[in-house]
Amino acid sequence: MTQINLAQSALADGLLTAGCIKFGEFILKSGLKSPIYIDLRRIITYPKLLEQIGAAYLPILEKLKFDRLAGLPYAAIPIATAVSLQGNYPMIYPRKEVKTYGTKAEIEGDFFSGETALVIDDLATTGGSKFEAIEKLTAVGMKVTDIVVLVDRQSGAKESLEQAGYAMHAVLTITQLLDYYESTGKVEKDKIAETRKFLEKTG
Repeated sequence: MTQINLAQSALADGLLTAGCIKFGEFILKSGLKSPIYIDLRRIITYPKLLEQIGAAYLPILEKLKFDRLAGLPYAAIPIATAVSLQGNYPMIYPRKEVKTYGTKAEIEGDFFSGETALVIDDLATTGGSKFEAIEKLTAVGMKVTDIVVLVDRQSGAKESLEQAGYAMHAVLTITQLLDYYESTGKVEKDKIAETRKFLEKTG
């Protein structure tokens, strides 16, 4: 059993209550049938939870060296904003689509070439979207060394990023969440077992 602290357990409860983590039967983008669904876009409806999430990133960020936060569109922009407000960190974000008018900006917000951007995201699965963002940030002369996510699905993102020379940190892992929900009885044991089996098979 993995242990989590008081702040993490409050966060795990909040994510479950807000429906950001659901157990049941869901069809994923890949077409796979999953017993768990993580939808962190819902957190924008719950200001207190969003504030909690912003605070939960700070203990990790305090140990890292960077100049600005770079929130990934779209799900992580509210999270990065909450972190920015909690820790007084300046923020930027790489656009999904380059602006075709005005400044034609690829990165929104002020930054300087040579600065280090800390990538903030909501969820880590394979790491694909992180690499896309890193490419955009390095293309304008910024450095990236660390990525911090709210939930690590433990599906290979950490390993593939590490192989490329980046460090990934997570506020919570899927293992910690499942262990906590099982030990507190917040989710039925059979649903937890089914989810573990699915993650082992697809991880």
